Amino acid sequence: MDFSVFSGPAFWAALLSIIVANILLSGDNAVVIALASRNLPANQQKKAIFWGSAAAIILRVVLTITAVQLLSLPYLKIVGAILLVYIGVQLLADSDDEAEMDGHSNIWGAIRTILVADLVMSLDNVIAVAAAAQKGPEETRLALLIIGLGLSIPLIIFGSTMLLKVMDRFPVIITLGAGLLGLLAGGMLVEDPAIKDSIQGAMEDAHMIFEGIGVAIVILLGTYLKKKNRAKA
Repeated sequence: MDFSVFSGPAFWAALLSIIVANILLSGDNAVVIALASRNLPANQQKKAIFWGSAAAIILRVVLTITAVQLLSLPYLKIVGAILLVYIGVQLLADSDDEAEMDGHSNIWGAIRTILVADLVMSLDNVIAVAAAAQKGPEETRLALLIIGLGLSIPLIIFGSTMLLKVMDRFPVIITLGAGLLGLLAGGMLVEDPAIKDSIQGAMEDAHMIFEGIGVAIVILLGTYLKKKNRAKA
């Protein structure tokens, strides 16, 4: 292998493109990481954010490598949209949960939520990153993916940590974050190859309509379950 390709302008241009694309498209992922970690004790929040983010990046590398095949499968985005709605509702419904649980279980529960949400939400990210990697020399593309996504970890962790501090001062951010998941779910649903043409052909503003429906479902159902949980306490 000619290692000089790793020092060429094409490699560095592609690497910069991957980092920028990953940061720009990871804002919603930072929201989920912060939401999933908010109920943990302070000393465990940092661990959950670090390991959840690191595992999510590794998962994203694997997903990016098989992006074309995955995104061509019908119904994948429909399943993803349903999962996003479920996660958003659960995060909002549990936002008043102050009960003390075993720390180890809490950390792994938060990491599991981060991984599932990142897997579902990273489809647009994966496509952008895969496209950016194509700009580099062919023999360096796998290395570009791993290095570029790896360098993005500290920036995503920083964003998640800042959101946690904001949520402590302004709890309404939790509702807005859950609503964001509903919006993403609605947009993802109408982009599924199995129904995209029929839905977007029948509705001129299909994206906006389904994004609104997704937000409404998550916030209304999540708020209802939160009140129900509060009444039981």
